[in-house]
Amino acid sequence: MIGYITIGAKDTEASGKFYDAVFGAIGDERKFADGGWIGYGPKGKDEHNVYVCPPFDGKPATSGNGTMIAFKTDAKDKVDAAHKAGLSHGGSDEGAPGFRPPEKQSWYGAYLRDPTGNKIAVYWVP
Repeated sequence: MIGYITIGAKDTEASGKFYDAVFGAIGDERKFADGGWIGYGPKGKDEHNVYVCPPFDGKPATSGNGTMIAFKTDAKDKVDAAHKAGLSHGGSDEGAPGFRPPEKQSWYGAYLRDPTGNKIAVYWVP
């Protein structure tokens, strides 16, 4: 259903380092960087559907209260690796990796904020 996602960045270089690390941990990669835009997509494919860039209107990027983008992966260890990578590349913790709810063990995820303050989730469903 979603065609692409654009994530506003205050500092494209800092945000690029964060997303390079997080997406690299789940099997995606940077496809291009040009004119303040960075595009990401699946490794080995000629496609990109997540963009990090300054807002088009020229105003400062801000994170939306209550807005979150979730990225699905195919393994629990990739969630752990993405969370760790994000924290070591300028991100902040919004929820350590774990099952939610803990007693069900049917959904495993982690939450981060990027250098601009945008909230993301990385998750796996067993």
